Order: sequence, then C-alpha cells, then structure tokens
Amino acid sequence: MSGHSKWATTKHKKAAIDAKRAKAFAKYIKGIEVAARQGGADTAGNPALDLAVSKAKKNSVPNDNIDRAIKRGAGLTGEVIDYSEIFYEARGPQGSALYIECLTDNKNRAASEVRVAVTRNGGSMADPGSVTFMFERKGVAEVTKSEGLTEDDVLMAVLDAGAEEVVEEEEVFEVVSEATDLGAIRTALEEAGLEYNNDDPVFRANMKVDLDAEGAAKFLRLADAVEALDDVQNVYSNAEISPEVLAELEAQS
Repeated sequence: MSGHSKWATTKHKKAAIDAKRAKAFAKYIKGIEVAARQGGADTAGNPALDLAVSKAKKNSVPNDNIDRAIKRGAGLTGEVIDYSEIFYEARGPQGSALYIECLTDNKNRAASEVRVAVTRNGGSMADPGSVTFMFERKGVAEVTKSEGLTEDDVLMAVLDAGAEEVVEEEEVFEVVSEATDLGAIRTALEEAGLEYNNDDPVFRANMKVDLDAEGAAKFLRLADAVEALDDVQNVYSNAEISPEVLAELEAQS
C-alpha cells in the first residue's frame, strides 16, 4: 500500500507474501515501461528510467524482468505500451475516503473493475472532486530504522534539503517534503548514509478519520480488494486505525 498510513503495515501482514511480491513487481515494471516509452531505453540519457530501474532493483525485481520491461516500453519488441493515468474517488465506512490511482492500457476495464471492487466490498464511488480536496501532493521517503538512529538524526540530515517533517512510524521514519524536493531529499539521505525506500510523490490526507474495530475491518476489506486490481498502482486514504483497534482486529482473526 502506498498511502504511507499506519494501516498499510497491518494490511501487508495480512496479505500472502507471494501475492504481495507479484503486485509490487508489476508496479515497478509499469513504471519502467512508461519511463522507457517517454525517454528511450538508455538509462544514461533518461533520468526517469534510471530512477525507475534503481527502485525496481532496490525492491528485488529480477534483472531479466527489468530488461524486458525496458525493451517493451521503448518499442524494441514490437509491442505497443500505452498507459493512461486515471484517478478514482470512493467512500468507505465511517467517513473514510479512498483516492485510487490507476495506470492502465484500458480505461473502460479499469473503471469497471474499480467500481465492482468498491461496491461489492461495502464502499461507494464518489463524485469527481468530492474526495480530491482531502489530499495534497507530497514527497515521502521512508528511512529504514536502525539501532541508535533517532528522529532527530534523520531530521538533521534532511532539513536543509526541504524536509517539512519527519514522522516516526512502526518500522520506518517518514520524511515528508514537497514533491518537487524529493530529488534533494534523496541526495541528502545518500550523503548521510541513511538507507531509504518508497521515495515517491504521494497523496497525503490533510485530515484523518479514526475508525473503530467494525469500521476498520470493513475498510481493510475494501482497501484490499481495490489494491489487488492489476490496474491499481496506489490507494491513498484518510483512514486512521489506532494501535488499540489493530490489536482488537488481530485478536478477532
């Protein structure tokens, strides 16, 4: 899950490892194909492709898959790769909202599958613009926690690069910035020797909604169903699930 919210960790623990890996691989492969289509197959002359390949390798995508994706995207295999980026808006339980990012070669299929997944899992599609205003585009880099590393250490490393805040989560420190400052944030983290991942522009909710156990269970089922769709790249939400509610859900499972 790419919403970078606390419920993502629990959702990932619920998912099967193989299915999770396959979905992640598909996301990185699409990113490579799009970058190669837009700027060519040479990573040296295509910064977007170089970054997409770097992310894929960092997340253990096999080199053969990466090479094939570059060739497909650049048109070297005779295949036509033409993805469109589309956003859908949906409502979930107890005032929760989902902002769904798709990258698809078939808009009709994507729209149909998202609608079915949402409505069959207790959600409803929202009117355009009724969810968008709840989110703002930000850059987020996740710094891996290590022994002795503190929130202040991370903040000092990225403050001059444009970081707005550093948020401590269960397994990582999130560095939040303007999306346009992500390049400078990456450079600062590398110069400080800090390992990071998921360094992408994201949509962060500007106001969170707390869910109780019943609402959280319904929300997780809805989010799982939507994120599992092949055309869905990211699912962002304003849902907030407290550690106490998470513990209650785990006790019920």
